[in-house]
Amino acid sequence: MKNIIALMLVSFGLFACVPTFAQAEDKGIQEEVFYRILVDRYSNANAQIDKQIDLDNPMTYHGGDLEGITERLDTFEEVGYTAIVLSPIMGNAPDGYHGYWIEDFYNVEEQYGDMESLKKLIDEAHQRDIKVVLELVTNYVAKSHPIVKDKSKQSWIEANDVDTAWGKNVIKLNQENEEVQDYLVDVAMYWMDETNIDGFQLHAADQSSQTFLNLLTSKIKEKDENFYLLADVLDTNSDVTSLQENDHIDAVDNHQAQQAMSSVFSKPGVSPEKIYEETMDVNALSMLFMDDESVERFTQTLAENGRNPLTAWSLALTYLYSMPDVPVVYQGTELPMYGKTLEEVQRMVEFNSGGKEIKEFFNRISSLRNQFPALRRGSYELVGTDGAMILFKRTYNEETMYIAINNDVKTRSVTITDLEKGKELRGYLGDHTFRANDKGEYRIGLDRETAEVFSVKEDTGFNWWFIGFIVGVFLLFIIAVVVLSRKQKANNR
Repeated sequence: MKNIIALMLVSFGLFACVPTFAQAEDKGIQEEVFYRILVDRYSNANAQIDKQIDLDNPMTYHGGDLEGITERLDTFEEVGYTAIVLSPIMGNAPDGYHGYWIEDFYNVEEQYGDMESLKKLIDEAHQRDIKVVLELVTNYVAKSHPIVKDKSKQSWIEANDVDTAWGKNVIKLNQENEEVQDYLVDVAMYWMDETNIDGFQLHAADQSSQTFLNLLTSKIKEKDENFYLLADVLDTNSDVTSLQENDHIDAVDNHQAQQAMSSVFSKPGVSPEKIYEETMDVNALSMLFMDDESVERFTQTLAENGRNPLTAWSLALTYLYSMPDVPVVYQGTELPMYGKTLEEVQRMVEFNSGGKEIKEFFNRISSLRNQFPALRRGSYELVGTDGAMILFKRTYNEETMYIAINNDVKTRSVTITDLEKGKELRGYLGDHTFRANDKGEYRIGLDRETAEVFSVKEDTGFNWWFIGFIVGVFLLFIIAVVVLSRKQKANNR
């Protein structure tokens, strides 16, 4: 029996030798999948610094820290996140769990750790090829910040009232003031010099003075042209044209696309073409996301519509990970977590919640995106629609991929008419294969509520070598069983 098991292991080992796809060598933000973390609500690993914790109060610290993030870096690597975005970590006023009540721009909030714990997190992340981005607040400071109390700096203040969920305890800085500009640029340079971070997410960039923003972003890119600059958008109704036209900003939050994706994939029968209209009219790279720290979680929305989470997330992630933009995942989404109110959306991550299937799909779709450069870069073309099914094409260099998403309640199909004969479309999510019909057309049909990602290959017909290999393995196994059985009988005589 041991010999049979050994033979089986050898046979399965041969399967592992099947070649994998080559890694792309492209660099840049389109290579990334970002994971946004609200530090205080992620993972508590160091109870010794829990001085302000009140788990019964949703508006104060709950204990997440930098050490807790460091401990879970392997999980990010497994699911395919290549960069993490940390909420503001600078010294905050009491109860400033969100990080926006800054009292000290030059130190780490003690509730999260210290500079050494931040540097350890960055080093550990880089060892796993994961980048670290810090959210940088430049519009506001806490009312308890020394600037506010300094009478010589009253011209630094633009407004005492800010209309946000956390705005009661901040003042708005006058970014047109040159002294304020110099101060904030110095803050950015300090964190770039003191740590090995890879970028800034510019908090509430839509609320910033564009004169200041142009100055800040140009100074940062002069220092490091590969340093990522992401524009966070606070007001979903803001005109972000100036952010999109800023050559130094790498990507801008797209709330309209988020709203479209949520409304489409949270219920069947709605065409994804609605999302296409919200993303393709943008002249700059978008940060595309299903969840963030301030909106109802997508899993909550789909559940209220009676939709299966795995089905909805499979469709949504296929779209999110194959767009010519930058995918962003908010903490807990992969589990998946539910949440309707701000308190629920921002609660501590429930690592033991949910099943494995959605997390496994994250890994699968991320691997596909990583293996095929055309899913990250290159041209994008809508091929056609049928009901609530959409088919689009992405091409990069000589590689062409087709992405099909059927959000309909019945089987749908879209026909490709401009692909030369002698090709086949090979699917990687549902193992579909399509070849040309007698007219030279490729009719791509999908069952209801399914998605598929295809590469274009030469039509070789049946893979006789592979089929022969499988048959050979099983023949060897049968022969081994017969031989060993006879040998065992002979030994028993």
